[in-house]
Amino acid sequence: MKIHLTSVFVDDQAKAERFYTEILGFVKKHDVPLGETDRWLTVVSRDEPGGVELLLEPAGHPAVKPYRDALVQDGIPLAQFAVDDVQAEYDRLRGLGVLFTQEPLEMGPVTTAVFDDTCGNLIQIATVPK
Repeated sequence: MKIHLTSVFVDDQAKAERFYTEILGFVKKHDVPLGETDRWLTVVSRDEPGGVELLLEPAGHPAVKPYRDALVQDGIPLAQFAVDDVQAEYDRLRGLGVLFTQEPLEMGPVTTAVFDDTCGNLIQIATVPK
């Protein structure tokens, strides 16, 4: 068994597509219309185009807003992405205007930082020892 797909709920798929591709550097893999406004929209790592897909899922279900609001209020990231160097990625993203809610923080062998994805979620980046 392996993870093939996971998702983040987003308020606006077009905005999320721009943020996740133009700012974070992911690559769009699937973009299939679903009805009048929604899409099956996935992105993948530029380094692993055949790897795990991230679905930028519309946040229309009534349970999504209270769930995400509670996570954001408590500072809990919805997802975590691995990076080679948290400080370098933090500097790059800050230079692009990304708002961080947690600056790089060393916790033993792991360094993390948390940012707002502009689509209703907090996302953590982490460098873990190899």
